[in-house]
Amino acid sequence: MTDLARIQPTGESALRVTGATGDRETDWRIAHMVARAVTTPGIEGVHTAIPTYESTLIEFDPLTTTAAAMSAIVQAVLGEIDPSQPLTRNPREFVVPVLYGGEGGPDLPDVAALTGLDEEEVVAAHLAPTYVIRCLGAPGGSPMLDGPDLPVPVPRLKSPRVHVPQGAVSLAGRQATITPAPAPGGWSLIGRTPLVVLDLDADPLVPYAPGDTLRFERIDEERFAELRGRRLEPAEAAA
Repeated sequence: MTDLARIQPTGESALRVTGATGDRETDWRIAHMVARAVTTPGIEGVHTAIPTYESTLIEFDPLTTTAAAMSAIVQAVLGEIDPSQPLTRNPREFVVPVLYGGEGGPDLPDVAALTGLDEEEVVAAHLAPTYVIRCLGAPGGSPMLDGPDLPVPVPRLKSPRVHVPQGAVSLAGRQATITPAPAPGGWSLIGRTPLVVLDLDADPLVPYAPGDTLRFERIDEERFAELRGRRLEPAEAAA
């Protein structure tokens, strides 16, 4: 363990690096700075690094390197990074249009009931923040977001859906996200975006990265139809 992070072996071919400062924002930056550093060209044996909210899993080839060697590399990285600095110096902003409620947001009434708010207040709370994309989740690079600020956490569904459509906008716990590709899911659906988030022909597959920002914009059914099938792009590119 260093002052900044704990380094723990995970099986024979992975390390888990967890921020250890006790400050949520700092530990998040540490996890992502380490992930970016160890996946730069020139570090032999690293398959991938998967950062989350406060830790990153580094997967490596045990025939090429060892856990001890990777741990030494991580120690060196931790000595070079400055987690007081922003993760992304020039974050891009993404604006995601959402049609709330109805067929695309069937759980909005239930979210309102369990939080003690009406549906419009839930929508207003969801629209209020500019969210930081914390990490990419499943399926297909879902942007994992903090918030919105609701009176109580939103529990996962007791019976997860077998199919959640592409573009679903949902809540669970104290988090929000968008579903880039059809998949099963247990989050509460409050709306849907008409934009295409995941592009299998693009590299990367989704246009955003951790450290970028995202905000939601309310639209009506007519605007939803106009935007259906367009790709999500940074706000400056879409302007």
